[in-house]
Amino acid sequence: MLAMNAASTIGGAGRRFDRVAMTCVFGHPRDPRSWSGAPANLANALERLGVVVEGIRPRIGRLAKLAIVARDMMNGLGRPLSGEQMLRSLRSRRKLGTQVVEAACRLGARHILHTGTFDLPAPDAGGDVRHYLYCDHSWALARVHHPHAARLGKKALVAFEQAEREALQGLAHVFTFGAYVRDNLIHHYGLPAEKVTAVGSGMGAIEPYDGPKSYTEPKLMFVAKHLFRAKGGMLLLDAFEIARKRRPDLSLTIVGDERSRAFVGARPGITFHAYLPWAELQQLYRDSTLLVQPMLNDPWGQVYLEAMVSRTPVVGLTRHGLPEIVDGGRQGFLVDRAEPAPLAEAILSALSDPERLQRMAGAAQRHVLENYTWNRVAERIVYS
Repeated sequence: MLAMNAASTIGGAGRRFDRVAMTCVFGHPRDPRSWSGAPANLANALERLGVVVEGIRPRIGRLAKLAIVARDMMNGLGRPLSGEQMLRSLRSRRKLGTQVVEAACRLGARHILHTGTFDLPAPDAGGDVRHYLYCDHSWALARVHHPHAARLGKKALVAFEQAEREALQGLAHVFTFGAYVRDNLIHHYGLPAEKVTAVGSGMGAIEPYDGPKSYTEPKLMFVAKHLFRAKGGMLLLDAFEIARKRRPDLSLTIVGDERSRAFVGARPGITFHAYLPWAELQQLYRDSTLLVQPMLNDPWGQVYLEAMVSRTPVVGLTRHGLPEIVDGGRQGFLVDRAEPAPLAEAILSALSDPERLQRMAGAAQRHVLENYTWNRVAERIVYS
């Protein structure tokens, strides 16, 4: 696989590529529902720069999945605890990576931008295709707070680490959401610093809000389209119960999926929506006083950006991408421990000073608009 020189491009001077195939294992990359819409939004931004974007969705059939799982179990990796564990298998990665290379060759594409590491080809795949990666995490970072890490055997942990290292070899360049991921890829996985660039992310269709807004009413919100526990839903429910004993006027609106309704039940002060039309979700962001999203292992969190651009300050845990998004706590509230009591205290403290919330909200919105747009991400990928 060819390494890429900084000035080596096809097309306009200084451009990395004029045509690229984009991949996503979680759905077609042009589908706005795939991977929280990141591939689709990035593809649209690249096209605004004049780049031709082809979409590739690699898949593994049911029988092939069963064969991979059976072989991994025979080799001591244990029974998969989630679909993610199957994707982390070296066999899955090689199968998906081969599909991507073959699809790119059929399309005549010489540049492939992978959104995530699961479909990166083996380093010895050969050919003159250059592979790029846009990622929000690494396995070394994910396993620190991974909900299944304690249940994975030593062989599985070693195998996933080896698979991640193999996947990262031979890339022309890596683009990360956050600087903390960039640093991990350099220091833990040994990638050359000049081949890894933090480019940030954009957000979905939530529009900036500059209308009237009150910060005196304690209206909280939480959004989890899936993975209610991993997004911090249970932690928030416990913290809300503690906080409401001191502030009975607290209210919380949860937007989840229907499966999450059973976790919430009929708790006082909580309104649950299994679905909200986009316009109503946007209005909820604008009407809320705080987004409380104590995500346990989310690498970035687009919901934070959507809230901040709506002038709704955010509360979350001091881990992964949030400290970077809120500029070390200047644009939001960080909680060091994933426990109900300190989260409840942070909520009450934030709500105790409406004027501070208003100042923070304005600064947070400016911070997002200046630093987190898909056009900016696309420019950094094409021209950095």
